[in-house]
Amino acid sequence: TLESLWQISLQRFVNCKLIKFSFKFLFILLASLCLLPCPTQAAWFRVGVVGPWGCDPLFAKALPSVAAQLAVNRINKDASLSYAVTFEYAVLQEPCETSRALEAFVGFHTKASGYIGPANPGYCDAASMLSKGWNKALFPWGCVGYELDDVRSHPTFARSMARPTWVLLSVMSYFRWAHIGIISSSEDIWMETATKVADALRSHGMPVRLVTFMENTPHGIRRALTKVRKMIVILCMHSVLIGGTAQRLLLETAYDMQMIDGSLVFLPYDTLLYSLPYHNVTYPALKRNNKLLRAYDAVLTITIDSPRVSFYEAYREAMERGEVASTLKPQQVSPLFGTIYNSVIFMAHAVHRVRESREWMSGGNLAQQSRNLAFQGFSHPIKTNGSGAALLEYLILDTDGISWELKPTHRIDMEIGMVRFLGKDIHFPRGYGPKKDASCWFTPGVICSGGPSTRLYTVCHIDLCALDVSPPLFPLIRRRINQIRLVRGPNKILLTLADVTFINPSLSNKVSLLDKFSSLGMKSMSERSLASTISTQSPATYENSNVVIFEARPSIYELQCFCLQMKDMRHENVNPFLGFFHDCGVFAIVTEFCSRGSLEDLLLNEDVKLDWMFKSSLLLDLIKGMKYLHHRGVSHTRLKSRNCVVDGRFVLKVTDYGYNEVLEAQRFPYVEPHADELLWTAPEILRSGQAGLHGTLPGDVYSFAIIMQEVVVRGPPFCMLDLSDKEIIEKLCKPPPLCRPVVSPDYAPMECIQLMKQCWNEQPDKRPAFDEIFDQFKNINKGKKTNIIDSMLRMLEQYSSNLEELIRERTEELEIEKQKTEKLLTQMLPPSVAEALKVGGTVEPEYFDQVSLYFSDIVGFTTISANSEPIEVVDLLNDLYTLFDAIIGNHDVYKVETIGDAYMVASGVPVPNGIRHATEIANMALDILSAVGTFKMRHMPDVPVRIRIGLHTGPCVAGVVGLTMPRYCLFGDTVTTASRMESSGMPYRIHVHQSTVKVLHELNLGYKLELRGRTEVRGKGIEETYWLVGRDGFTKPLPVPPELKSGKIQIIQVYNNLQLFIAVCVMTFV
Repeated sequence: TLESLWQISLQRFVNCKLIKFSFKFLFILLASLCLLPCPTQAAWFRVGVVGPWGCDPLFAKALPSVAAQLAVNRINKDASLSYAVTFEYAVLQEPCETSRALEAFVGFHTKASGYIGPANPGYCDAASMLSKGWNKALFPWGCVGYELDDVRSHPTFARSMARPTWVLLSVMSYFRWAHIGIISSSEDIWMETATKVADALRSHGMPVRLVTFMENTPHGIRRALTKVRKMIVILCMHSVLIGGTAQRLLLETAYDMQMIDGSLVFLPYDTLLYSLPYHNVTYPALKRNNKLLRAYDAVLTITIDSPRVSFYEAYREAMERGEVASTLKPQQVSPLFGTIYNSVIFMAHAVHRVRESREWMSGGNLAQQSRNLAFQGFSHPIKTNGSGAALLEYLILDTDGISWELKPTHRIDMEIGMVRFLGKDIHFPRGYGPKKDASCWFTPGVICSGGPSTRLYTVCHIDLCALDVSPPLFPLIRRRINQIRLVRGPNKILLTLADVTFINPSLSNKVSLLDKFSSLGMKSMSERSLASTISTQSPATYENSNVVIFEARPSIYELQCFCLQMKDMRHENVNPFLGFFHDCGVFAIVTEFCSRGSLEDLLLNEDVKLDWMFKSSLLLDLIKGMKYLHHRGVSHTRLKSRNCVVDGRFVLKVTDYGYNEVLEAQRFPYVEPHADELLWTAPEILRSGQAGLHGTLPGDVYSFAIIMQEVVVRGPPFCMLDLSDKEIIEKLCKPPPLCRPVVSPDYAPMECIQLMKQCWNEQPDKRPAFDEIFDQFKNINKGKKTNIIDSMLRMLEQYSSNLEELIRERTEELEIEKQKTEKLLTQMLPPSVAEALKVGGTVEPEYFDQVSLYFSDIVGFTTISANSEPIEVVDLLNDLYTLFDAIIGNHDVYKVETIGDAYMVASGVPVPNGIRHATEIANMALDILSAVGTFKMRHMPDVPVRIRIGLHTGPCVAGVVGLTMPRYCLFGDTVTTASRMESSGMPYRIHVHQSTVKVLHELNLGYKLELRGRTEVRGKGIEETYWLVGRDGFTKPLPVPPELKSGKIQIIQVYNNLQLFIAVCVMTFV
């Protein structure tokens, strides 16, 4: 029906609308998903290994397929690198012609997720732009050119190798070889490499004089070599060591043309791209070809260092594990194999970083994540810095023209940009290498005229043509620019009176200045060290620093580059060169002033105590200073203790370095030094003639050993040998036997003495470099940190510790002295009184209601004194009172004073002790009387010393009398009565007043008292007194007193005095 048809039509319409809506929804959903970020976990990641593997048999020897397969297998087995990602590889063939290579690279768009390569530097920039468009990473190992480092133009580009041109620049700067030539073989890849290397070196201001492409024919090789004259020649071709025919023919032709004479150095470029094995390795090319072996003496091979295992050993280990086939021996595989392997691993780590950061898996992000990596490569570690530059270590390998062994001479650390000497000198043909060029070639921002510079000429030409200046004036303008730089700006090195302030005001006058310099005689530092005493003030100040000035006469403009290099020498153990003083007709060298003089002065100064720690600190400073100079390629030549100076903080600094340049520039006539100036010179330099004019790095090590002997023994060089300086020099020049200092093991640790002997080895190549010396000495010093910051902190800590220890010692000494003073004071005054006087207080008189006093004197002292020398009387009293002082220390009593032979003691004062004062005085009196019974005079041993003792108890007043030499005195009738008791007593008797007896009876301690009877006491009248003759429990013997009868006391006293007089007279006559 019509209704049914309508319903069917409506249903179809609705279904159609629903289908259209569903399609729209799905389309929007898919579009939205496409706009979401790509997940970081890609299922597959294919690495394309690009290179001329099919057209160049030597590149094919790197086995790119095997290297990539090995890397991929190890990556996929590493869970941390291959989580949710499976790596695979594709070997992409690059034609040997540059144009065809670029065309082929365009076709690699869909064949890989990222690329290792290309090998041909000629189209690296084009390949980088293509990878940028494809948003895929490009990690080449052979590209050259600073323009590729622009991240904005090349965001997907990252280097998997260190920049070879940077390695070359480090070597050139270290040896100061500026003039370069480049020879390449006729293959496109090497011609492009030569061009790019030349551009890169020129961009750093290096004068690349020659870039030539050599035809691989005898005539073409000779034609290329005829263009080479006294320069460093970079060989862009396959190394002869891995089968390079072109390099073999070139070196053999150079030998035939007699160019292997030391004026040329050949540097193979391709060995910079891989790690060439050298340890226990024989290269057939050198072993079977005697001409090539001699020619290779002029070649320095620079290659990546493999510190743990060599490439051959690593490949052999992979064979043993079954990771690579055993069809080829390791020596048949090019070391470039390791570079390919490392590049694949390098990309895997970048992929891992992107995946961890959950970023888009794009070429730009992969390039960004190649920074700050660190992992183990095939045979050596790989590390990148914050900008993505690979930080590898390289070695300079050398042969001697006789043996085919490659031996390392220098290490190039790209992380710190420094070349380190390894202890073996480079063997140049005929014994000498190319001459050093001006250091200004290696000083940034300095215009150098030591050779042609295309870049400089172009700039000057553009600027000067507008001024209508003719080209012949360019050298004059350049010279004027150099002169302006000497006297202005931050690098100013020519100083005048306006810059230097002399401490002596009279020196500011030009006439006085001339007189001053002429009076000084302007000796060198090494000469003045002996001729003058140490000055505590410098002659002048410059930029708020003390300086010292030595006369010189070089042409400053001829030495500009040298001076700038010297001024750049900055190290805490190198005395800085500040410039030249040129004014008032005086030309002088300005250096920093060190107040403690030279090391020799310090060693000769007996007032300075040097223990081993002090000595080792000085030696460590010297090692660090020389290590710095050698790293900068500077041989001191005249190192001795006289040109090692010590500043006010006892920091040693090396000075007088590099001044041979000044002498050579001025062309001073050679003057034979005195024998005492040559004691530090190495034997091989002494034998060469003109000692002190030219030096070597091993020669500096020998000089250090002699200084080490000076410091350890603290004596002059060879001081233990009974030979004159001239005889020592003769023995050094003409061994055997070897003439060396003899140092006892008592002076220093045995390790130190062994190191000293290594350093003065007769064979220079067996002497350790300062890097090794530093490591050994650090072990001797128990591993103290020695970099600059740690050294400064260590020095500060040491100074702080020394200061704290010094303060502690001084505090202890002060405390001891304080205790001595207080003890002496308390012996003169009571402690309470002494404390009051110390704080500046006043001591009020104090009343004591009950004290007991003791008085004693020597019977017949006047007679004894009359028959004795004064010193004998003093000895008598000192011996007797020392005995008494020892006794009273056992009782609670206080010694008040001694006057002549009178001895006064009190108890109950200044500290009251109840009623014990009487017992303390009585016990003390018995002990003293017992001791006197056995006392003998030294000068009259047969004459007895008899004393009278009197005791009394009562009140008194105590106080300090006087301001000068204050004394603690007792006042009152009790003192007078006690004195009368003593004077009215008898020898060997203790005369006790009734007041004291009363107290003793109250205590009831068993004191034995005998009634003497009524006795007349002068000033007191008739009183009843007693003799104290003992105490219960007192067992010490008492001397027997004379018998007494009433009424006969006066007669007995006269009799006793007469008896004593007779005894003294008899002793005197005997």
